[in-house]
Amino acid sequence: MPTRFYPQPSTPPIESDTEFLTAFRDHEFDQHYPDHIREQSACHWTPIDVCQMAAQMLVEAPGTRVLDIGCGPGKFCAAGAATTLGHFTGVEQRIRLVKAARDLLERLRITRAEIVHANITTISFAAFDAFYLFNPFEENILPMLRIDHDVEMESRLYDDYTLHVQQQLELKPLGTRIVTYYGSCAEVPECYTCVKTAYDGTLKLWVKTHSHLEDTSDSDAPPEPCRFPHLI
Repeated sequence: MPTRFYPQPSTPPIESDTEFLTAFRDHEFDQHYPDHIREQSACHWTPIDVCQMAAQMLVEAPGTRVLDIGCGPGKFCAAGAATTLGHFTGVEQRIRLVKAARDLLERLRITRAEIVHANITTISFAAFDAFYLFNPFEENILPMLRIDHDVEMESRLYDDYTLHVQQQLELKPLGTRIVTYYGSCAEVPECYTCVKTAYDGTLKLWVKTHSHLEDTSDSDAPPEPCRFPHLI
């Protein structure tokens, strides 16, 4: 586990959103959630320190618009909005998680963040500059990762959701940033290059470096990892 720094009890009174957020250990932050959501944190919700690093990787300038794809109870959006000058939107299809995320933002008085109740296939990426994914679709093909039984789970949905995200990300301009945490990264199109990693390679920063229409084949280069490993 990565070493984390947390303020000691003698820390001066917290005045800013950033200080407020970083004053929590991860499990203390999770106390803001109902029991049934808090109990899933270790497996399904991004740790606070990872949230902060991911947000800093994505927000290059004030006002950067970040989309969290499959935001769960809004932990990344809360951390990102509190520790950067970006604006964070989370999309989540489970209504109980949407409610928990909205309650969290209201309780902590975190601005520049919003939660949308929707399926990712209904979302256009045109309004966003950068994107975050924490393994959002693999519960459709790996039953042990299933969060609950509130929504339909099918292997075909993994392909549908992944293809939609790929197609939307292919349309973004050069320089667009994506951060992934764990997962196969199948959602990331081949026109993006991984330029930085952290947390033993589980956190990856991707940047769009060429158009998907360009011929980037290189006969001497090793083959790229399969983006759909469940189909092997």
